[in-house]
This record gives sequence, C-alpha cells and structure tokens, in this order.
Amino acid sequence: MDESGKPELDSRGKLAREKTELYGVGMRYKVRYVDPSGQERSKSFPDRQRGAADAFLLKVENEKRTGAYLDPEAGKVSFQVYADSWLKDHAFDGSTRNAVERRLKKLVYPHLGSREIGSILPTHIRSWLRALQQKKLAGGTRAVVFVHVSAIFNAAIDDKKIAENPCKAKSVTRPQPDKRKIVPWSAGKVAAVRLALTAKNKIVVPLGAGCGLRQGEVFGLSMADVDRDEKVLHVVRQIRIVDNVQVFAPPKGGKERDVPLPDSVLRDLDAYVEEFPPVEVTLPWKEPDGEPETVSLILVNKDGNPIRRDVFNQYVWTPALERAKVTRVLRQDGMHALRHFYASVLLDAGESIKALAEWLGHADPAFTMRVYTHLLPASSDRTRKAVDRVLAGDADEHEHDPQTDDADGSADGL
Repeated sequence: MDESGKPELDSRGKLAREKTELYGVGMRYKVRYVDPSGQERSKSFPDRQRGAADAFLLKVENEKRTGAYLDPEAGKVSFQVYADSWLKDHAFDGSTRNAVERRLKKLVYPHLGSREIGSILPTHIRSWLRALQQKKLAGGTRAVVFVHVSAIFNAAIDDKKIAENPCKAKSVTRPQPDKRKIVPWSAGKVAAVRLALTAKNKIVVPLGAGCGLRQGEVFGLSMADVDRDEKVLHVVRQIRIVDNVQVFAPPKGGKERDVPLPDSVLRDLDAYVEEFPPVEVTLPWKEPDGEPETVSLILVNKDGNPIRRDVFNQYVWTPALERAKVTRVLRQDGMHALRHFYASVLLDAGESIKALAEWLGHADPAFTMRVYTHLLPASSDRTRKAVDRVLAGDADEHEHDPQTDDADGSADGL
C-alpha cells in the first residue's frame, strides 16, 4: 500500500506482493497416502522441502511393503493404559498377577504412567531406574520390575504401537539382583524357634526344616498327602491369596513333587494330629471364582480357618523369633529360612544338586546351584585324601614288585 492507501504496483504494472512473517515457513507440500488399514492419511511439509516430502513418501511405501509401518497415532496411548491392558490379557496366575499389578502401580506408574508409550525414550528409562535406586530398593526388586516394563514395551512392538524397546538401548543398564550369600540357620537356632512357637504352630518347623516345604505348602498340607508305605510326602497344593481371597493352588511353578519323609517328621505329624485333629476347609481352586475344593488341612488357625501368611508372619512367626532372641533381617529370617536349613543339611550330607532341586521343587537344577553352591562342602580336603589314597596304594604295590625297579634299583618316577 502507498501513502494514499492504494495498492502498490510493480514495474510491470501488476499488484506487488509483500513478504509477511509467514514467508518461507508455510506448509506448501502435502503427502497423501493410504495406510495398511485402508485409511487415507497425509503429512504436510514447509516450503523448500520437496525432497523431504518425497523421501517421506518413499519411506512410508517401503514400511508398508516390509510390514514395518506404524500408525502415527498408535503410540499416543499412555503407558499406564497400555500396561493395564497388557496385564489384563496376560496369562498370569492369580497371585502373580496381583504382584505384578502392585509393582506397576507403586514403582512404575508414578514415573512413566502418564507418558505416551511412543514418546518414552532411553533417557526416561534411565531416570526411572535412578529413582528406584534412590529409594534404596533391593536389586532383586528393581530387576523384576525392569523385566515387567521391558515385557510391556516388547508387547507394544508386537502390537505395532512402537518401533523399539527403550529398555534395550545400549545406554540403559539392566538392574541386577544383589549377590547375597544365604547364611543358613544353625540347628540350635531352628530348635530355639521351634521351642518359642505355640504348640498349635510348632509343626511348621519339622515340615519346613525336615521336608523343605514352602510356607504356602505347609498351610495347604493334608494327612492324605502322606504316603506311609513309600515314606514320601506328596506336595500337591499350596494356599495362595488372589485378589485378597484365599485359594488352593498347585505348588509354585505348577510343579507337584514327592519329598522323602523322615521318620522323625512322621512321628511329629502323628503326634500333632492326635492333639490337633485336621479340619476340613473348602476354598476355590486357583482363582476366587474357581471350582470349590475341600481339603482336610493339618494346620489351621484358632478359629479353624485356613491360615493367611501375612497374619501368621505378624502374629505368630515374628513374636516367636523375638522370644527365641533371633534378630530378624528382612526376609532372611522368614519361614523360608527353614527351607534354606533343609538345603544346607542335605548338601552337607553329600546329597546331589539334582536331587536337592527335585526335593525343593525347583524347575532348573542350575538355579539350585546358583543359590546354594557356596554351601557345598569344601572339596579340597576330599581331593587331597583321594589322591593320597591312590598314590599311597600305588606305592605299596610297587614296593614289593621287582619289575618296577630300574637297573640301578630306583623306582620309576611319576
């Protein structure tokens, strides 16, 4: 415009164009394409970026052809929404599902839950892991939660939500469980705790320390599981809590097993059921809505109901430790300590790792080896004695065999 308000003309008498603040930054090129679902999509590019627009279209066509195409809107779902869906669809057993859900809500969602899953980068994972470390969480806990989160990202890749798993970036250091050696209780400590327990609960000690049963397996045991002829204990169930409801369930990992039944434990069981007769209890199988199953339980609470492990630990086990003057160190001195004692006794007696894994119900003997290898009897003394026996015997034989002497009368060297 000139001073009079009339439009200015250029040298050719045409309307002159004025450069505005948008000059050179407008979206001039639009790429249109059809995604694999048949939906038409588009993306715009600014002036002077025709090459970028052509490259984008070529990339999209290549991704469609190779199956690598991702819906640009798919990754905009929040991590929490997607993780909740993953958890709902995953074939966890009830108590495992509850545990995973608690870990996600407490340790993951406050840091990553509100972020779009497609926007989470390795830097966000590193920051989250650092926050967990600052909470002084055990390495094992951090390692387990990391596995959950990585599995969720793997599922998102399969579902075409994201292209890469940020947990697998080279810059992300995977948490490792703390390498702590198990220190088994002494026989004296086991005896002291047994003495400190009430008569109604003493039987947990021979079942844990004498048969290696887990806590839930002790609570789910029936005299019907005792095979007197074969002298074995059939471990076929445990009591677990699913959605805050007690249920009968298979042993951990779904692995039933037969455990050698020592005479001393059988005598304790017989004496116990004579004083405290078993009680029939009906619980659902595996899930709160599962088929009801009735079992005559050896151990119940004072009201004749199945024992809840959290109640038992707080009101029975911990007070017994205090009376026995056993200082509890986190989980180390829970009822699982009886299982560790059992393992140490068997290894000290020369039992094999393979057999121990079977008695404990471990799916992989290699796991048993990793946990208990430091409890194996030292082999150095056995090695020296074995070699001494062989060489001493060899020397005795050669001492009276003239054919082993050289012409000069000296014996052959080894």
